[in-house]
Amino acid sequence: MAEVVYYVAASVDGYIATPDGAVDWLTPFHTAGDDHGYAAFLATLGGIVMGRRTYDQVRGFGPWPYTGLDCRVVTSRPLSETPGRVMPAATPAEAVAEWADRRVWLVGGTTLLDGFRAAKLVREYHVFVMPVLLGGGVPLFHTGPAASLRLVSAAGLPSGIVECRYRVMDGAPGAPIELPSLRPDFDLGMHSGE
Repeated sequence: MAEVVYYVAASVDGYIATPDGAVDWLTPFHTAGDDHGYAAFLATLGGIVMGRRTYDQVRGFGPWPYTGLDCRVVTSRPLSETPGRVMPAATPAEAVAEWADRRVWLVGGTTLLDGFRAAKLVREYHVFVMPVLLGGGVPLFHTGPAASLRLVSAAGLPSGIVECRYRVMDGAPGAPIELPSLRPDFDLGMHSGE
């Protein structure tokens, strides 16, 4: 099975885009010389799956940024003039069917994530919690089956962003899990120099 990772930025109140789908609220966090580990993350990937709306949005940003990676676009509409190694897929399962040994980035919004969650294909959530309240918009999660998650890591960044990685636990959804105890000195590594 493909190792599907949902790698995303979300506001503190749980939105990944404004009501009109815009992500320009992330612009203030783009700092020269600090990509928050993005390049290192891209280097771990063997493919990308995105939803049609996200694909159309990325195409509107300029040159295709994922030229070195295979990309599947989950859509029911034909794709025209696809760049590089982009192909359509009808379902989440079809999108990753031939990628059994690959780590795959799930790029898209709630509709795409709902489909992958329903198919039980997401193995990891890599969420950057941005120090912003949007007050509404496209939610991080909408519907889907219950799932137990295990915290892999959490780190506070100098910008105020908190990077959290969770693995999906195998077993019955909603089964109790053992949470790490929080010590009084637990501060997500926000001391200077860490």
